[in-house]
Formats: sequence, C-alpha cells, structure tokens
Amino acid sequence: MDPEVAFGKVLRELRRRAELSQEALALEADLQRNYISMLERGLNSASLRTLFKLAGVLDVPVSDMLILVEQEMAAQGRLSKKRIHR
Repeated sequence: MDPEVAFGKVLRELRRRAELSQEALALEADLQRNYISMLERGLNSASLRTLFKLAGVLDVPVSDMLILVEQEMAAQGRLSKKRIHR
C-alpha cells in the first residue's frame, strides 16, 4: 500500500469519527472539497501545511496521524519494521 493510499484511509476514518462531511472538513481547513476527496482516495499527497491544517480541524496531533498511517501500511505488509536508531 502506497503512503498516499494509507493516508487517505486514515483521513477518511478520522473525518468520519469527527462526524464531518468532506465539504465541512474542507471548509474548516480552508481547502477544496475535491482536494479532500483526492486525498482520501490516495490520488494526491498532502503537504506539511495541509497535514497541519487537517490535524487541527480533526483535533488530532499530526504525529498521531502519521502513526496511524504507519500502522495502516504495516497491516498491509508494506512498511519495514526497521527503525532509525537515535
């Protein structure tokens, strides 16, 4: 699973949990509804600025969103289990 597809699945789930339509999320995040649709379908990549906008509206830390994306990718067997040592 591509990162964009995993992000789209996470975004859709978080949006639904927040009981927001694509249109409402787009309005609150100052984005276009069709862009939200493209993100949710994995057809586009979100910039960092967009990621922070979406996380703010969804009231979820950006780091939590990215963890969920990693988990989605791992569940599909597409993410290496290797971690960077600090």
